[in-house]
Amino acid sequence: MQVNFTFPVILNGAVIVLGFFAAFGLFMKKENPLANKLMGLFLLTITLWLCDNFMRISGIYGQDANYYFKPIYYSFAFGPLLYFYVRSIVNSDFRLTKAHALHFIPVILQAALYFFLTFKNYSYRHWYWQEVHLPFTYRIEFDGTFISMAIYVFFSLRLLRNYQNWLKDEHSDHSTKNLNWLRIILILMLILCVQWLIEVILRDFYDLYNSFDYTPTILGVLTLILAYRAFFQEDQKEVVFSPPLVEVKKSAFQFDQSLLDQITLRMENHQDFLDPKLNLKEFALRCKLPQKTVSQYLNQSLDKSFHDYVNGYRIEAFKSRVVLPEEKNMTLEGLAYDCGFNSKATFNRIFKKNTGMTPSEYVSKHG
Repeated sequence: MQVNFTFPVILNGAVIVLGFFAAFGLFMKKENPLANKLMGLFLLTITLWLCDNFMRISGIYGQDANYYFKPIYYSFAFGPLLYFYVRSIVNSDFRLTKAHALHFIPVILQAALYFFLTFKNYSYRHWYWQEVHLPFTYRIEFDGTFISMAIYVFFSLRLLRNYQNWLKDEHSDHSTKNLNWLRIILILMLILCVQWLIEVILRDFYDLYNSFDYTPTILGVLTLILAYRAFFQEDQKEVVFSPPLVEVKKSAFQFDQSLLDQITLRMENHQDFLDPKLNLKEFALRCKLPQKTVSQYLNQSLDKSFHDYVNGYRIEAFKSRVVLPEEKNMTLEGLAYDCGFNSKATFNRIFKKNTGMTPSEYVSKHG
């Protein structure tokens, strides 16, 4: 059998090889086990789907039609797997339940169809291709995959946005947990869905078919990038974000100065901000107050998130220490770490946000 090794064929083949390899690596990863297995499955289903694209553009289908209808099509799983990956990476307590299986009914039917066709003879498959697949199931599969993917990517982005807002109220340093990389890739996938929509319109209304569908390959490349970044994501075992199914109306806030003093004195007297891993739950325990109460006083009395509240103390600690003669031998980065920061980039960003100047500029002005 002869394969036409054009650039699209080579690119598609490389993505397939890397996809299988990366999926295996994610299955073996110990950190974020459920999230990485879901990401591995997501990558695997897309890689299998790309095998169809590879056999078409390389000329394999044209040389042997028996390769058609192999059980490699699980495109209705793309959206649910991606969405449940996001749910599991933002909530270490998340577990798949029987109710979640409803999301996978379309892919179960899709897989059953192709397994059924695999064991049919060539004449039956040829009849199915001409009389059923081209006029009906192909369009259902292609359009349905686009619609499913777009919907689940949208809900994934919404969930991630809510998670990032929640993170500011729960963790003092969220630079390694904010999942901005995931947000960027999801946005790119949503843009790809728009391009996919253009393909749907061209196919369904103008009967125009591309000689090379670049959408699958682009999706494969994006998924490889996503899988690579997911592989190196910090362990999220301390992160438990579970948004309520129904938004609860906020109760009226009754201010008590003694409670605000209790929170402030705890932070200032014990310098809890020096703990780089400080989170709202731990700080509330140290204050001997309910977590909700601490959050409410920071948000409504001080108009600050927990993240901004703690980092405000860290910035002030840095500013007071950096001008001391005994600290002259300390590097700015080392001093920032001593004040509770655990990332140079995070320190520089927060310092400039709070003071309007970089740490170096501040030292030059006040040193």
